[in-house]
Amino acid sequence: MMTRLALLGVCIAVAFCVAFVLRRRQPDAPTQASFEIPSQLDRSDFESPATPWLVVVFTSATCGTCADVATKANVLLSHDVAVQRVDFTEHPALHKKYNIEAVPTLVMANHDGVVLKGFLGPMKAQDMWAAMAECRDPGSVPESCSQHEHP
Repeated sequence: MMTRLALLGVCIAVAFCVAFVLRRRQPDAPTQASFEIPSQLDRSDFESPATPWLVVVFTSATCGTCADVATKANVLLSHDVAVQRVDFTEHPALHKKYNIEAVPTLVMANHDGVVLKGFLGPMKAQDMWAAMAECRDPGSVPESCSQHEHP
């Protein structure tokens, strides 16, 4: 009887060890993707490369929010600010080049193509306008007005 109990104890210990090893071999749960805004644009990839400022809205035809963001961005169009919508169905190479994984993605770049401000997803028009004002005249917008943007 004592031998059976000892054998049963050893079997249980081995089973726990096997379960522990198998559990550690399972892959970790997938992490959430972290979408990033490009930090640099090649201005020759876009219309009006000589314009001092460029606002690019990366969109997709299947994105309902994209049209709203593009419409808001068009208000920024001026002699000094070029605005271009880059739809995935029309310009997939640009989406790939700049690693655009989420739409709408809006970026604001200077004449050298350096992205100074960017947004992912829906946004308020006043946040966009404040970001453009801050790009053009740093320090002109209070910190509390620029909390939704991503550098």
